[in-house]
Amino acid sequence: MTTRSGKVTVTTENIFPIIRKWLYTDHDIFVRELVSNSADAISKMKRIIDLGEAGSLTEGAFRIDVTFDAKNSCLSFSDNGIGMTAEEIDKYINQIAFSGAMDFVEKYKEQSSDDSGIIGHFGLGFYSAFMVADKVSIETKSFVDGENAVKWESEDGMEYTISPSSRTDRGTTISLYLSEEAASIFDALKTKEILKKYCSYIPYPLFFRDLEQQELSTEREKEKAAEASEKNEEYSESVYEPERINPKEPLWTKAPKDCTTSDYISFYHDVFPDVRDPLFWIHLNLDYPFKLQGILYFPKTDNIYQTLEGRIKIYNQQVFVADNIEEIIPDFLFLLRGCLDCTDLPLNVSRSALQQDEYVKKLSTHIIRKVSDKLSEIMKHERSAYESYWSDIGVFVKYGMMKEDKFYEKAKDVLLFKTVDGSYKTYGELLTDKDSIRYTRDPDRQATYVDISREKGFEVVILSDEIDPNFISFMEYKNPQNRFMRVDAELSGEAGPAVEQEALRDLFRSATGDDKLDVSLISLGAEQLPVFIRETEEARRMQEMKKQFEKMRKPGEDDPYQDLDSMFPEKSDLVVNSDHPLIIRLQTLKETAEEKEELHKLCLHLYDMARLNHGSLSADGLKRFLKTQSEWLLKLSGDIK
Repeated sequence: MTTRSGKVTVTTENIFPIIRKWLYTDHDIFVRELVSNSADAISKMKRIIDLGEAGSLTEGAFRIDVTFDAKNSCLSFSDNGIGMTAEEIDKYINQIAFSGAMDFVEKYKEQSSDDSGIIGHFGLGFYSAFMVADKVSIETKSFVDGENAVKWESEDGMEYTISPSSRTDRGTTISLYLSEEAASIFDALKTKEILKKYCSYIPYPLFFRDLEQQELSTEREKEKAAEASEKNEEYSESVYEPERINPKEPLWTKAPKDCTTSDYISFYHDVFPDVRDPLFWIHLNLDYPFKLQGILYFPKTDNIYQTLEGRIKIYNQQVFVADNIEEIIPDFLFLLRGCLDCTDLPLNVSRSALQQDEYVKKLSTHIIRKVSDKLSEIMKHERSAYESYWSDIGVFVKYGMMKEDKFYEKAKDVLLFKTVDGSYKTYGELLTDKDSIRYTRDPDRQATYVDISREKGFEVVILSDEIDPNFISFMEYKNPQNRFMRVDAELSGEAGPAVEQEALRDLFRSATGDDKLDVSLISLGAEQLPVFIRETEEARRMQEMKKQFEKMRKPGEDDPYQDLDSMFPEKSDLVVNSDHPLIIRLQTLKETAEEKEELHKLCLHLYDMARLNHGSLSADGLKRFLKTQSEWLLKLSGDIK
């Protein structure tokens, strides 16, 4: 065959169903798109006036009006922006994907290189209207002197009619005659909710008018006027006013120096349903290397689960795009709340998600750096305040360090640990003259172990968050020269004679019925308890793994985790304090006692006491311990004269 070349053609019959069904996955997006088009029309008008290209026209009061007409199932979007000529209708509406916004920027780029404020890029937003409408009409009048108003109508987006319009004022009105299905979904209340979701911070006044409510209001006023007339009373008419959707300017558009603490807190409560004030915030206002504005808040919370409800709202030219776009915001920053507005976001065609590129990666890195810089700044200049925040932000910092290396490098110097005495120490401060860190999950239950560690010169820290077991392993991976050890992991002292150790081991094994029980005789001081349970850090972590596997168990023969006890055997030993008077007495009893049963009962009680102190005593063991204790107290009471 001969070689030939040509151009690929696309017909509306082929492409339009794709636009309607697949391009916009969320059907409510048509509201955002049409309001954005109205904002673009006003931005173009402002630009032309600023450039002196509008003749005698002045800026005036720009506004956007959205009107819901339930009686006629009609939803309209009006603006007093630049308007369109018949030629422009043919160019921008009748040619799918021809962007009027980009064409405008190209036309005036010699006079102004600034294209900020122009939202549209792809020329497809208008066609989202056909997802919900059986018919769409456009009535528009250009700002250009001598141009007549034009009306465009279409029932399917493919065939259309253009005719003269009676419109007299500059601007555009797009009317959607909703399909039966859409009319059952998009009532006045729903439409207003969507407007507030996407357009609360659109840069021009946006109003919503409910014609049904307006008519009801008019009827009520007529009735009130008639009643006042009958009673010869004065009457002051109350006129229905459309509701302003965006009454407040987004705080992120202001310079940080112009914002007060009250402004930040008030804006936080406007955006997020939180009755508590935020701890602190970061105001981003950059022109280089990114056009980025926004505010990130550190919320006050009692635990990680509440914090996870945080949201980072992403805006493009003050138009809401989505919550928590992972390409920009690493998931650990979702623990925060805030708004980010980036003019140059590389959005996909539907403006609902990002296209991956190096710009997005750099933007994400920059945001991480700004967050870590803020934490470092507070730690350096307001350490007492930073320490007061730690119970709320500690989980966020730890999670961020584990998830993102760049954040780890920045945040490792502001990582704090709360000690059992209520003070806060950095990682470096805890390791000033030590190569390990002693910790406890429950300082009250492990009070005796805590005392032993403190007597040896260790600052004991509290690690009780759910994230801490994994965080400990992470920190040891990053710093292999240093270890975390729970306070019950090491009980050191001078070991007793081997013969005495062996005799005690046999005695306690016999009393407990555990022929594998390890027993160590160590000098711990007469003021310490007679017995302790010692569990190595490695053994404790194996038990943590066992708990995780237990959550994965499935009933049935195919369960690979049904023999977890043999996979993760408990490894702990009984430490007997050779200095305690009771142990000294016990060693005497074992040689002379005639009642072996009572001796074993005493050893078993000591073993239960050690496990109770350790926090590992079972329910049956606790019952046994309390029963024995009661018996001995009763016997003791009989000896009291």
